[in-house]
Amino acid sequence: EHARQILGMCFRNVRREMPFSVIAIVLLPDHLHLVMSLPHGDADYSTRLKRIKRDFTVNWLENGGNELPVSASEKQRGQRGVWQARFWEHVIRDETDLKNHADYIHYNPVKHGCVAAPKDWPASSFHRFVKLGEYSVDWGRSEPASIRDMDLE
Repeated sequence: EHARQILGMCFRNVRREMPFSVIAIVLLPDHLHLVMSLPHGDADYSTRLKRIKRDFTVNWLENGGNELPVSASEKQRGQRGVWQARFWEHVIRDETDLKNHADYIHYNPVKHGCVAAPKDWPASSFHRFVKLGEYSVDWGRSEPASIRDMDLE
């Protein structure tokens, strides 16, 4: 919960300086999935993620959060044992692609054995999607066909 609060603060702080919208998100114990939308003509999601990760790391460690060991070369590059160095990126092509990625994100807690259904995972935009009528509350009790062939991790 503490990590989620810090991450939310970091998202809000970066968003004030570099606007973006969170379309879909899920935070799991050891990773995060996110679809973000940027202002027209702005494709700099990389800087936004870098700043979120940096700000989170500083706040997390200042507040007693733990980190994994890193190699000497990783230390030399300024890396800490909180986030992986890279991230997977994909530009959404169309509405179907967006739906498939949102489905993947929202089903992820089930896929990783954290819960039996997406509705049971609190750190997810799934609940907002239900309120918007995009999903029924019982969606995702089994793997949706839209994500069976996706390989995003």
